[in-house]
Amino acid sequence: MSSGDLAADRRYQWGLGAAENGDHEAARDLFAQTLDLAPNWAPAWFALAQALENLGRLDEAVKAFSRTQELAPEDPFGAGLCLARLGIQNLGAKLMSAAPQAYVRTLFDQYAATFDSHLVEKLAYRGPQLLRATIERGAPGQIFQRVLDLGCGAGLFAAHFRDLGEAFVGVDLSPAMIAQARTKNIYTSLVVADLVDFLRNEVEASADLAVAADVFVYIGDLAPVFAGVFQALKPGGFFAFSVQKQVEEEGWRVGQDLRYAHGRAYLVACAAAAGFAVREIAEVSTRKDRGQDVPGAVVLLERI
Repeated sequence: MSSGDLAADRRYQWGLGAAENGDHEAARDLFAQTLDLAPNWAPAWFALAQALENLGRLDEAVKAFSRTQELAPEDPFGAGLCLARLGIQNLGAKLMSAAPQAYVRTLFDQYAATFDSHLVEKLAYRGPQLLRATIERGAPGQIFQRVLDLGCGAGLFAAHFRDLGEAFVGVDLSPAMIAQARTKNIYTSLVVADLVDFLRNEVEASADLAVAADVFVYIGDLAPVFAGVFQALKPGGFFAFSVQKQVEEEGWRVGQDLRYAHGRAYLVACAAAAGFAVREIAEVSTRKDRGQDVPGAVVLLERI
């Protein structure tokens, strides 16, 4: 990214370095200097907002995050999530219902090449193994004819499950992730699309298993996804997914990590509204953050 002004770009890079070293006051000053030279450059506004938040200057941070959104309405930086985390809902319900698509796409396009190794080696990610165990408990010995891998990423779940599925269809917002998944030679079909849009176009009752591994941390309102999965599954089909679990049992929220967390009662209510029977909700941690287990759950639903 460039502002088009080399002096502004230099100050921005110096500011990033200061922020990385924990000197948020110096970072704030450098990002302010950047904006003196390039006043409409969204990356600098976002970086300034982060520095202000780290300094506890929350009113100013809110203004800077909001200015970032004005300059970059598709929100590839996740400024809307930052506002949601701070309790600001100035864009209404749509802001809160899911992470901006541009943010998710940008995040995972940058992350794609090292995604599998980073998850497993640095975050001790074990979602695929836990989901497989949950599915095997609910449907022992079953081989699934058509598996929908929702938010498939680089194909980590399918790689752990390939002996139990005959045909895998993967969907993800990130083209770079889809390219990585393609190299695994597992999928019958791979699609770059939004989950709800993808499910809306699926043939009714065409799959016997749908899986969403570490996907709902980017979606707050799960009702449209549950409804779409129910339509795509055959009667008796299963829906397995993982979530990050909030302490409170009601609803969902955006955490400090900019990831959505869901309550057990909310998941049960969404399942019932869509027509699913709950077969299992197991409280487990699928990953670590800063060496600590992140509270979570794996869930198995059945279309009845």
